Amino acid sequence: MEPKIESSTEEQRMAYISETFRCRSDCDICGICQVFHGKEPLLIFEDYIAGRRTFQEIFREYKRIK
Repeated sequence: MEPKIESSTEEQRMAYISETFRCRSDCDICGICQVFHGKEPLLIFEDYIAGRRTFQEIFREYKRIK
């Protein structure tokens, strides 16, 4: 479960994104790059890390984009 904005620090949210979406060097199994269209997860979740938008809001956006 992702850290909630109201009860976490930017550092905690950044660590969560870095660990959750780290490169696993196995593109056939992982799929993170495909979900985020080759974009860096730390950039995609920049608003979440800064506390401006929830993790779920941003993640839902990327699930809709194909």
